Amino acid sequence: MTEKIRAHIFVSGRVHGVFFRAETQEKAQQLGVTGWVRNLPDGRVEAVFEGDKAKVEEMINWAKKGPPGAIVNHLDLTWEEYKGEFNNFEIRY
Repeated sequence: MTEKIRAHIFVSGRVHGVFFRAETQEKAQQLGVTGWVRNLPDGRVEAVFEGDKAKVEEMINWAKKGPPGAIVNHLDLTWEEYKGEFNNFEIRY
């Protein structure tokens, strides 16, 4: 059985107006990662990823660059206890 993990990230840089949320959702769905992503009023993007360890790590590595047009200056990562509370990956508003 593969290890399940949960990551909580905050991404700063040019991450609004570059389809960061939509591209994050698309990538997560491709990988089978669940959770959510949202824009924050301070210009950052926040996301929670849950799933197989390798897939979540792939999402984090993707988020360090983001979609074309994004400029990621910093990614804060916190590992949290896996909860299995999500059925899919959604964009929160």
